[in-house]
Amino acid sequence: MTPALRRFFAHESAGGIVLAVAAALALVVSNSPLGASYAAFLKLQGAVSIADGWLVLAKPLVVWVNDLWMAVFFFVVGLEIKREFVEGELASRSQAILPAAAALGGMAVPALIYAAINHADPVALRGWAIPSATDIAFAIGIVTLLGSRVPASLKVFLTAVAIIDDLGAIGVIAVFYTSQLSLGMLLGAGACLAGLWGLNRAKVTNVGVYVVLGLVLWVFVLKSGVHATLAGVATALAVPMRRPDGGSPLEDAEHALHPWVAFLVLPVFAFTNAGVSLLDASASVLLAPVTLGIAAGLVLGKAVGVFGSVWLLVRAGWAVLPAGAAWRQVLGVSLLCGIGFTMSLFIGGLAFEGNPLLETELKLGVLGGSIIAAALGAWVLTRKT
Repeated sequence: MTPALRRFFAHESAGGIVLAVAAALALVVSNSPLGASYAAFLKLQGAVSIADGWLVLAKPLVVWVNDLWMAVFFFVVGLEIKREFVEGELASRSQAILPAAAALGGMAVPALIYAAINHADPVALRGWAIPSATDIAFAIGIVTLLGSRVPASLKVFLTAVAIIDDLGAIGVIAVFYTSQLSLGMLLGAGACLAGLWGLNRAKVTNVGVYVVLGLVLWVFVLKSGVHATLAGVATALAVPMRRPDGGSPLEDAEHALHPWVAFLVLPVFAFTNAGVSLLDASASVLLAPVTLGIAAGLVLGKAVGVFGSVWLLVRAGWAVLPAGAAWRQVLGVSLLCGIGFTMSLFIGGLAFEGNPLLETELKLGVLGGSIIAAALGAWVLTRKT
């Protein structure tokens, strides 16, 4: 296991605990006498004026978190994706084939289950991608807490699956969750992308230069109709992997930012997005097609998609199980892939924006499904037979 992966596991495991605390706190506050204050807090308006009013960005707090703060998260995700595909666990076809197939199966089956349950409602059907996501912080946090019960090779496999899953989620957001496009702003974004490519080709290794141009890109993407967080991914992919002296600007940036993302950005996202009032939650909401579709997709769909893909490839002789891993352990990790949380809430927010009822069903489905998947995965992994 590389030093970069060891640092990654350390941040993700501890970050998963902080993330869980933040989500729990949001649930407690939103179901307490402070619930109204919590809702008002999320709606606090913040505005930024650029060039004496030429461009004004005015948004409530929760949107600033989801659009700007999460762009930092996606920047780190982009760094992780590039590192793994250039020099990491996904750098060769033989290394990538098993987690890639598992990730694709783990995205497709949950989406199909959700679509089957919600096919009659075109509005609800917009959430088909919600249960396709895996929250790497929670999943890695659990396998790390389980220690030697999960082989190191299987932890690396889980990380690779989650990273490819993130790549798929980025593609889904870019293609399916965009609003009306602005040609002028897209051209501006294209110019920024060309600038980032030029910096990379010129072998500029100062990450700060990429970040400054990435902020300009973020503004153009925000106003273009494409979701602004994708600017973070695009900027990250332009950061050079190596310096002439052998150092890594990409790994330096990832190492510097990962603690901030794990212990600040994601917990703030969780606190502002996981709050849902259970006081008025009726049986109809708990058993609504959206709630059930998300929960079933996360718990059943992820396990079937990930485990089934691994089983098919190994039985066909196209891949081998991670070293030292038993089929029971693969099943346990497949269940943990059903912890959707961060990315599921994020995609759901895009799919159901402005629809309070569906947003409530979204949160109940994601929280419920993720908790069940975590509990089942941990139970399977801790069994001795």
